[in-house]
Amino acid sequence: MSRPGFVLEVDERTPPLLMHSGESFRLEEFPLGSRVIYPPESLPGVPDVDEEIEQALLHPADSEPLPALLRPGMKLTIAFDDLSLPLPPMRKPDIRQRIIEHVLEHAATAGVDDVQLIAANALHRRMTADELKAIVGERVFRSFYPDNLVNFDAEDRDNLAHLGKTDKDEDVEISRRAAESDLLVYVNINLVTMDGGHKSVAVGLGTYNSVKAHHNVHALRHSRSFMDPAKSELHHSANRQGEIVEAAVPIFHIETTLNNDMFDGPLAFLAKPEARWTPRLPRSVA
Repeated sequence: MSRPGFVLEVDERTPPLLMHSGESFRLEEFPLGSRVIYPPESLPGVPDVDEEIEQALLHPADSEPLPALLRPGMKLTIAFDDLSLPLPPMRKPDIRQRIIEHVLEHAATAGVDDVQLIAANALHRRMTADELKAIVGERVFRSFYPDNLVNFDAEDRDNLAHLGKTDKDEDVEISRRAAESDLLVYVNINLVTMDGGHKSVAVGLGTYNSVKAHHNVHALRHSRSFMDPAKSELHHSANRQGEIVEAAVPIFHIETTLNNDMFDGPLAFLAKPEARWTPRLPRSVA
């Protein structure tokens, strides 16, 4: 039977707990009475990832199949979530690489020549060339970088498009290339329920004028939960912006869901609660 999730209340017997620190880890002692949530064991991954991707492209929910949306002479843009998700970095090949390769194969079959890939880094720092390569893979990187594989630049006013305002007077401003595309394919990483949906483009390809509507103190104070969209003011605001984007730009969303199987081999113990860690046994001496 798999281990269920549980909530630990820190007491005098609780050991230091493992915390993520950027792309590394640290052990921290928590105040007495702190409550720490441990997730249940992961569900198994799909047996054939590439087959699942292909089936999703050919049989999407609430959309025509991707091949039916592609044609010669069109302007196709593929945007993808940046390296802020997931952490720690994903085992290779990255799921974004796999999806982008499938999309590009369909685009080539359809005779689409005008293709640009954009890292949807919003106001995050721009990724380095090596970081881009780690996400999209060597083959895609060599084919498109640097002219047609770029970071989104939220400060390049000449390459931004203002799509309007929501009924709450929130600006919606995104990448001009994305806004003027005949089709925008968005490759999304879902780790929590506040990710994904048609708000992804408004956030990932949004500028300060857009993001400031929900990344602020008011949205934080009026959100009872960031995991439950119904209780998140941040989600409501981004969702309103997403509706404006959806009305202006043809978008094919590709949503991914990851499990928590982040560690294996000698690091497998990191997936266990600290109380279940055991000392490393010394190797026997011949």
